[in-house]
Amino acid sequence: MAPVPTTRPRHPARLVTGVLAVLLVTAACGDPGPSTTGTEDGDTTASVEGAAEVVRIVDGDTLVVSFAPGDDDDAKVRLIGIDTPESVKPNTPVECFAKEATAHLTELVPPGTAVRLERDVEDLDRYDRLLAYLFRVDDGLFVNEAMVADGYAAQLTVPPNVAYADLFSDAQVAAREAGRGLWSSCGGPHEAG
Repeated sequence: MAPVPTTRPRHPARLVTGVLAVLLVTAACGDPGPSTTGTEDGDTTASVEGAAEVVRIVDGDTLVVSFAPGDDDDAKVRLIGIDTPESVKPNTPVECFAKEATAHLTELVPPGTAVRLERDVEDLDRYDRLLAYLFRVDDGLFVNEAMVADGYAAQLTVPPNVAYADLFSDAQVAAREAGRGLWSSCGGPHEAG
């Protein structure tokens, strides 16, 4: 997936520092917030696991969340294991079913929705976006899987982040066979719109 333009550059160290600051604030307030993981040498780094609130949807596989109300250092999140047609990639035409994919993610987790992020092996992608599996807090809906099962996303497996690869593969086969979403309108992902 190509980089999505941001209003300001993000830096992994700044992001980790910001998430750690949120940990300290939310721990004092009793909110679990993002969790931390320790390494064998005692180094503690921020994990993307934890409760957050959706701030806005960027496109069908990327959104912005806040780990603490009023926090001005929101985090851009790239959903692991899925890929949707491009709608905001610079110098690229909007692909078939891109707007529908963005609208569907917005329906599943509109701004203000409480979500839980679960990490895999890597915390950040090459564009400094948090990598996460996303679950709605109120009913546990697995958003990544729903996007594939409903036909708005295709499976995209990028090792080592493969915890749900088989689940996404099964969801894609079912969506394709049923002709749901982009499979009926476009014949698959990344077709011209």
